[in-house]
Amino acid sequence: MYVVALMCLGLTACDDTTDTLGDSLTHTADRFTLIPDTFGVVTRSMTVDSVLATNIYPYVGHVKDTETGSYVTSSFTSQLGVTAGLVESRPKEDSLRCEIDENGNYIATGCRIGMYINSYVGDSLNTLKVTLHELAKPLEEGVNYYSNYDIADKGYLRKDGNELKVAKSFTYEGLTPETSSSAVTYKAVEFDLNELGEYVDRNGNKFRNYGSYLLNMLYKHPEYFSSSYNFIHNVCPGFYFEQTNGIGNMGEIVFVSLFADFQAISGDTLTNMMARFSGTEEVMQTTFINHDKKRMEELAADMSCTYLKSPSGLFTEMELPVEKIKNGHENDTISSAKIVIPRYNYETGEALFAAPTSVLMLPKDSLYSFFEKRNVPDSKMSFLASYSSTYNTYTFNNIADLVNKLWQIKKSGKGSEDWNKVVLLPVTVATNSSTTSTSTTITNVTNEMGLKSTKLVRGTSFEARDGKDAQGNPVAASPVKISVLYNKFRE
Repeated sequence: MYVVALMCLGLTACDDTTDTLGDSLTHTADRFTLIPDTFGVVTRSMTVDSVLATNIYPYVGHVKDTETGSYVTSSFTSQLGVTAGLVESRPKEDSLRCEIDENGNYIATGCRIGMYINSYVGDSLNTLKVTLHELAKPLEEGVNYYSNYDIADKGYLRKDGNELKVAKSFTYEGLTPETSSSAVTYKAVEFDLNELGEYVDRNGNKFRNYGSYLLNMLYKHPEYFSSSYNFIHNVCPGFYFEQTNGIGNMGEIVFVSLFADFQAISGDTLTNMMARFSGTEEVMQTTFINHDKKRMEELAADMSCTYLKSPSGLFTEMELPVEKIKNGHENDTISSAKIVIPRYNYETGEALFAAPTSVLMLPKDSLYSFFEKRNVPDSKMSFLASYSSTYNTYTFNNIADLVNKLWQIKKSGKGSEDWNKVVLLPVTVATNSSTTSTSTTITNVTNEMGLKSTKLVRGTSFEARDGKDAQGNPVAASPVKISVLYNKFRE
């Protein structure tokens, strides 16, 4: 009887769903009507006083922007990290073959710091002068330093009379290529630190030179070299590379490396040894910018176009017609919302800088918090577009999630006056390629600190469809549009 009852129960359950069987076999798309529509978008240029200074690559140089006639100056700081296993792999102290100074300290045979250049903009024959300053204290993790921050005024440069400071003049054409530890060749600017002579640390201890200071700290306080944090806070806070003279070049620095040379017995052989400390994106690097703010404001007032200009210059603000998009479609689903932004070509010789490769769109209200939180684009509230040289455009293929979220913010009554505004800005993108597939993952997005500039076609109105304003007056269709596709449920 138990088995029979169970069978009856099963039959009853199946019978309850037979009235929906036809619907389940009907293609889901047949239940909806697809409705396309197009709306105008309003855009304008906006000035940017500063951006978060932490970036993937720092920059140094001084150039004249031929588009604006103004000058842009970049300088940067770099901390230095400790190579894993440095303490364990150092020669035993009794194998060192170094001279001893009058204070009983080992004397290093050499010390230099190299600034390795990834690329540059400008004339390779122009002479630049960069001055290297020792930092008095570290720029701390967790603190948001912006590109207009004055580190000298804030006491970050050591100025007690014993500070390490050295200048170097160079041309990019005259630099010697050097091979890095990753077997990639870069041109490098080298600062010889030992040639400065005696070095006095912040505790008043004297060493024959800076390399000797590093060598003695490595053997007297190996705990300071157990991590980059300990090294930065106890041995070397980092350096400031200041552009101090020359014009016509801006260099992108791929990394900075510090070397201390000494000798030790390896087996039965006297061997030249080297301790290396590198500044990369794993430790803090910050770029500080100085440009003509008045000229930026004049460009922002240009009504013929909008601008994207870096570093820390001009962004494009975009007002999305969210209410118009949702009007009459409150219960429909927005499945697609696409924006194509055309770019103006420059006349030959008009602009020195290339167009941004990557452009980020994000809500205006999160313009600063996005970078402070180290976010990456999620294709829901923030989106990336790449420059297409084929079409001379930047395309955001589907921002439907953003439109829907902004509408929810509007309905909640908790939005700011900028609730429906987004900002387009140049960014630098770091990716990590998968070893098991062709996919790549975005690992880091920072404000573009390189010299990039472009003019975008300006969006002029919301009335892209009917060509009339709210009072029924004729209005030219906006050249920047958002194309929307609705899914409307069939009655």
